[in-house]
Amino acid sequence: MNAAPPKITIYTDGAAQGNPGPGGYGVVLISGKHRKELSQGYKLTTNNRMELLAVIVALESLKIPGSDVTIYSDSKYVVDAVEKGWVFEWAKKNFKKKKNADLWRRFLEVYPKHRVKFVWIKGHANNKENEHCDRLAVQASQNPPLLIDEGYQFDNDMDENYSE
Repeated sequence: MNAAPPKITIYTDGAAQGNPGPGGYGVVLISGKHRKELSQGYKLTTNNRMELLAVIVALESLKIPGSDVTIYSDSKYVVDAVEKGWVFEWAKKNFKKKKNADLWRRFLEVYPKHRVKFVWIKGHANNKENEHCDRLAVQASQNPPLLIDEGYQFDNDMDENYSE
């Protein structure tokens, strides 16, 4: 008899010092007594890209397909895009005139591998894990080595008026 898929709680946050500017993401994954933290900084990016990348990295780090996942995020951009179905409509139109298409495509590769539910939480409202993710994201944006956000750099090089 197969065991039930694990239940995983994920908190995510993204930060950018300037928008665009140096940025980072922070992730906390919790399953039973297990806890894992992830973070990374980038030289030039946007807050929305880091919010979305945090979710992607968290989902990509899960080892057991079909996991029950609840993601807590203070990003209306990410939560609404998924929970209101916007991203699926954007995908049908090949993300025409949509920012962060590279990350949304990457998200759509990993999202169907699990049972994912998003919960929006107010940022900076004393949610312990969200506050911790914020600290991870900000620290990552300030601590080398900062990676190059190639999707942002590429889009920005293609369109000098790119802004978020």
